[in-house]
Amino acid sequence: MKILYLLFSVFLLLFQVTSGSADPLFPDTVECRRQGNFCLKGDCPAPSVAKGFCHLGAMTCCSK
Repeated sequence: MKILYLLFSVFLLLFQVTSGSADPLFPDTVECRRQGNFCLKGDCPAPSVAKGFCHLGAMTCCSK
């Protein structure tokens, strides 16, 4: 029974480490983030300005 707790904790740590790397790297998304911008679904918040598109046109590239 103790091995199940150990196994569960290992899986939990493994999934926690890889959670941010699941995004596919689209060329437009990489370019947006390289310029210091961020991708957002819908309109950009008030202080930022739309600079282009991300995720093959599905999201907006917003400047900070």
